[in-house]
Amino acid sequence: MTWFFISLIGPFLYAITNYIDKVLLEKYFKEGGVGTLLIFSALLSALALPILFWFDPTPFDVGLINILVLACVGILNVLVLFFYLKALEDEEVSITVVFYQLVPVFAYGLGYLILGETLTTLQLIAMGVIIFGTSIVSFEIDTENRFRLRRKTIFYMLAASFCWALGSVVFKAVALEEQVVRSLFWEHLMLTFIGIGLFVFVRSYRTHFMIAIRGNSRAILSLNVLNESLFMLGNVVFSFAYLLAPIALVLLAESYQPLFALAIGIFLTIFFPLVIAEKIHVKHLWQKGLAIAITGLGTYLLLVS
Repeated sequence: MTWFFISLIGPFLYAITNYIDKVLLEKYFKEGGVGTLLIFSALLSALALPILFWFDPTPFDVGLINILVLACVGILNVLVLFFYLKALEDEEVSITVVFYQLVPVFAYGLGYLILGETLTTLQLIAMGVIIFGTSIVSFEIDTENRFRLRRKTIFYMLAASFCWALGSVVFKAVALEEQVVRSLFWEHLMLTFIGIGLFVFVRSYRTHFMIAIRGNSRAILSLNVLNESLFMLGNVVFSFAYLLAPIALVLLAESYQPLFALAIGIFLTIFFPLVIAEKIHVKHLWQKGLAIAITGLGTYLLLVS
């Protein structure tokens, strides 16, 4: 069972990066936060380029058509980040990440349409379970116990999950033909180019980016580098876990990310409320816990079917 505990490190690190994103948006990027953080994240993708080139110095052997396809994957990744950050602006982390459980639902559907993969009855049931689980956190419970639909969160996280799934399916189609490291190189290169493009051509993003750098450059750079490093480390840990157990079982560990996010949110709210303050009233914890449990069950059924 060593592989299981190793694979849990990934979603735990991802949950930490979710809260770093939230702190950056609320504490440092109050004006133009999404655009500013988008540029930071895209530009920091350049850090992975020399590492990927070191592992495989033949990325330029990729065919032109596949390069263009991978460029589209890079664009989709930026859209995932954009929609996710827009949702995170006004929503709790522990709510936002639950919607990422819809990624395999979209991925299976797109795999059926694009790659010709088949769907079993159990997989369709599992997809329905995940959708039901996310619907539980689609409503906000106010102080008077009234329910309000989280329209903005639903829209942005559905868009983020769809773009993530589409990018994964397209990436798989190309990576089956090209080597994975080559594919990752072009994907990160496109992310870097998009970051440069946003800085050069989107004036509002550039302005807020420069203001943020001048005002809190050390704290901002430190948090962003830490954020990207933790995310990359999570990817490395997952890659190592793939060598120890079946991929489907390792991927199942990703469903623990919302649980880790909820636990981290409770801890920060109790001990560091000036940093993060989430709703931890019993009724909110029941809602979040139930949604996490149901979506986790759906993910389990989806991966073992």
